[in-house]
Amino acid sequence: MAEYQLYCFAQSGNAYRAALMLNLIGADWEPRWVDFFGTGEQRTPQYRGDVNEMGEIPVLVHGAKRLTQSGVILTYLAEHSGKFLPQNQDDRLEALRWIIFDNQKVNGFLGPYRFLRNFAKPAGHPAVMEFLKGRIDNTLGILDKRLAKGPYLVGAGPTIADLSLVAYLYYPAAEFGFDIAAQHHNIAAWLDRIKALPGWKHPYELMPGYPLAQ
Repeated sequence: MAEYQLYCFAQSGNAYRAALMLNLIGADWEPRWVDFFGTGEQRTPQYRGDVNEMGEIPVLVHGAKRLTQSGVILTYLAEHSGKFLPQNQDDRLEALRWIIFDNQKVNGFLGPYRFLRNFAKPAGHPAVMEFLKGRIDNTLGILDKRLAKGPYLVGAGPTIADLSLVAYLYYPAAEFGFDIAAQHHNIAAWLDRIKALPGWKHPYELMPGYPLAQ
């Protein structure tokens, strides 16, 4: 058995944060596929009793530890490996600020928008989609402006803040109906820098469950 096990599925940007981090630090890890769209395993009493009471993905198992919430997982892996960890207290607080911004705003709007457009049945109501798209445009504008100031979000090198915020941005433009990289040049250059890191893989290559069974 690998040192780490990650409950995940290919379409989850939240899980991709953790999977990408594990791959970039060279961890000995293995995915544990959750059939989110089929059996809805995450909603079962067994999953909520034995894996994650919140019924969410990802879940990282490391020995006796069972960690949930991607920001917690990223922090744990950074502290355990010494990689992608902000270098001082000010940088750690700044990284946390951007991780919270990601969860509330970038992922908070982009994740539901993509889900409602591609996976929900019925698809999202046009008024809801229009609302979310407006918020997405605003939050991506904030991120692009920040990246105009430097190659990474915090300091001179990549940290867990970067690995959190890239999570949904490598999924195909067709899934969003608009091209994030084409519209935001600083984000595009930043995504290329992260993609160049040893161990980077696309979410559909890194985690099981793609393509979805018809």
